[in-house]
Amino acid sequence: MDELSTPRLRLRRARPDDLAAMHAVLSHPQAMGYWSTPPHDDLEQTRVWLGKMIAADPAESDDFVIEFEGRVIGKAGFHSLPDLGYILHPDGWGQGIAREAVSAVIARVFDRFPLDEVVADVDPRNEASLRLLARLGFVEVRRAQRTWKVGEEWCDSVYLALTRDAAGA
Repeated sequence: MDELSTPRLRLRRARPDDLAAMHAVLSHPQAMGYWSTPPHDDLEQTRVWLGKMIAADPAESDDFVIEFEGRVIGKAGFHSLPDLGYILHPDGWGQGIAREAVSAVIARVFDRFPLDEVVADVDPRNEASLRLLARLGFVEVRRAQRTWKVGEEWCDSVYLALTRDAAGA
């Protein structure tokens, strides 16, 4: 199955024609505020990123673009199992879209893979993401300082985990 549906969303595999929409997300300073890289400077940078998403081995990756009201507004899934990642254009913030998408990809990954848990690495300043993951049952397992250098800035990490049992899978 290469597509998931929720009441408001279509989550599907990335395609080359998602380039402009994903560039709108990955070049947006607010969207990229807590991402592991600075905002994309040009379309070629996004083309390389999208190409890796498209070419990812399905035995090691389960990643989707998020369509809302017929347009791609972000991505959610597992770029490298069991590491959860998601990003939305700010136009989609505050509407429960991230929760809907992340819940769907978590349920799918526990159904499809024999994982005991899924994990997330979140910048501690990203309070919205920490609240979302807590509502989904993730628990903090540890913190570390200076784990990511994004541009010229060192960022810290909060590591969280969600067990299969806690997810109800």
